[in-house]
Amino acid sequence: MAKSANGHNFLMGDHFTWVKMWAWGTWKGVGWSAIIYISGIAGIDQQLYEAATVDGAGRFQKMWHITVPGLLPTFFVLLLMAVAAVLSNGLDQYLVFCTPQNKNHIEVLDLYVYNLGLGSGGSIPLSTVVGMFKSVISVVLLFGANSLSKALRGESIV
Repeated sequence: MAKSANGHNFLMGDHFTWVKMWAWGTWKGVGWSAIIYISGIAGIDQQLYEAATVDGAGRFQKMWHITVPGLLPTFFVLLLMAVAAVLSNGLDQYLVFCTPQNKNHIEVLDLYVYNLGLGSGGSIPLSTVVGMFKSVISVVLLFGANSLSKALRGESIV
């Protein structure tokens, strides 16, 4: 277990719970995002890089004028997926790390809906309403981000 010098368990303690959850959630998504971006870079035509080399472009100029514009469609697709899932923050991670010590600091919307429906109260209709309301807000955010993408890039994804 991860313990500090004074014997305090860092992973199960209630100090900075939201920072730990954010960091672990970000770390979980880094690998998947890296795979997507690397495949996006691999899909950029190599002749563009060769032509830029012939024209005398350096590494940074090739990155700025070829790689970044080539990754914009990938970036906007991942952005729309992230915006649509902004309210769904990984219930499994919060269930695993929920302890009596940090129970008051770790509850997020997904865990609240889970505990509301299957916990001590057992209010399934209310948990269903909260879950559906969360989905409606996610769809509204998705279409808002899509219209912003259409305004900035001139093309729509959804």
